[in-house]
Amino acid sequence: MLTYSFEEKGPEPLYVYLARCIKNDIISGAILPGEKLPSKRAFAKNLGLSVITIENAYGQLLDEGYLYSVEKSGYYASDVKENIRKKKTPVGEENLVLTGGKTRFLCDFSSNAVEPSLFPFSVWSRLLRDELSKDRDRLMEAPPAGGVYYLREAIASYLKEFRNMDVTPQQIIIGGGTEYLLGLLVQLLGFGKIYAVTDPGFEKIGKIYESCGAACRFLPASEEDTFVRDLQKNNIDVLHVSPSHHYPLGSRIPLSRRYELLSWAEGGDRFLIEDDYDSEMRAEGRPLPTLFSIDAGSRVVYLNTFTKTLASTIRISYMVLPEPLVKAFYDRLSFYACTVSNFEQYTLARFIDEGYFEKHLNRCRTYYKKKREFLQEMLLQSRLGTKGELLQTDAGLHFLLKVHSKKSEERLVKDALEKGVKIVPLSAFYHCKGDGEENVYVLNYSFEGEAALQKGVDVLAEII
Repeated sequence: MLTYSFEEKGPEPLYVYLARCIKNDIISGAILPGEKLPSKRAFAKNLGLSVITIENAYGQLLDEGYLYSVEKSGYYASDVKENIRKKKTPVGEENLVLTGGKTRFLCDFSSNAVEPSLFPFSVWSRLLRDELSKDRDRLMEAPPAGGVYYLREAIASYLKEFRNMDVTPQQIIIGGGTEYLLGLLVQLLGFGKIYAVTDPGFEKIGKIYESCGAACRFLPASEEDTFVRDLQKNNIDVLHVSPSHHYPLGSRIPLSRRYELLSWAEGGDRFLIEDDYDSEMRAEGRPLPTLFSIDAGSRVVYLNTFTKTLASTIRISYMVLPEPLVKAFYDRLSFYACTVSNFEQYTLARFIDEGYFEKHLNRCRTYYKKKREFLQEMLLQSRLGTKGELLQTDAGLHFLLKVHSKKSEERLVKDALEKGVKIVPLSAFYHCKGDGEENVYVLNYSFEGEAALQKGVDVLAEII
């Protein structure tokens, strides 16, 4: 029977650590090709773990190709030596151009994708297989424009329990990514309105509005006392804002200012688009109330996505419309087909409804908290401890690093890139280039593992 010690597991989930131990044994030859692995129950009993932990570890190794399963027989080790031999990368060639022009780095602090190993492959695949074996006819039926009712019902229950939002399934519209939903919103709210996004911010948001033919303005995010006056001065009709976690500043809009924004919206035919994209990953405490939950004037459209909580490649987002806009949406835009497949919608609905989503979020919060603490400790223990300053350290899945250096921002970015580490300065997120404080960097840590983060810190300490 295989036996492993978990004393040096570190902050990663048990199933991830166990999967890596088994993977190393397969690669080293300790587990031979074709060798049968213990049954889940026997293995769990031997290691003192839960069966679900073993199931998740086996599921991950199946997905990665290190195991294969035989029906009614069990799990067997794959012959991976030939594949590994082909995939080996010579030392010094880790910075490679990949398909689509992308590059693989020693450490990429610019990526805000989630870590792939955290995806619950085993549970998700089981639910999907179960859906495929049940009522197949409903999987083939075209859903309404708003999406499968079961999923909208599950999301409504989740929002009520965790975000204190009283919404009906009819108010929820499912779409294949936030970009698609924003396109629908421009059509619904009007092409003639003036839209605004905060500066700095995601450059893509402004491009989406402009590509839809809408006028878009960029308003300074840091001037809190004058922000509402700026909205009035620029004749803004629709404001796109992330009150629970601004990216990249990491700031939160205080409750008093949230009510000011609601008053501004109620003062005319104006709307707030509340982008709550990663509120679930708040580092400490419960998130502040959403704008939607305190909106008495039906002026807030709520947006959220599962790309930050499940996987970057799961393009499932949703918006919650205030009651007055629901009828207008179905009267004018119901000819649009829902852009998410029934297969994914029913699987996600069960994932939420049966409590797996809540468990997954709790696991992710614990994991990312430990990873964030690890990275911050590495930064403070390195030379950056005296030459750098950490800002917004509880800002979701990123924080800011202010560097005290005589080197220019451009030089530091170039030096890091030459050594295989990608960093992006805060100034790159400003609409007007040159704005923003020099040598402040946005460090995303959700995608990279601890080994890569350590390499990244070593490089930054060396060049700074």
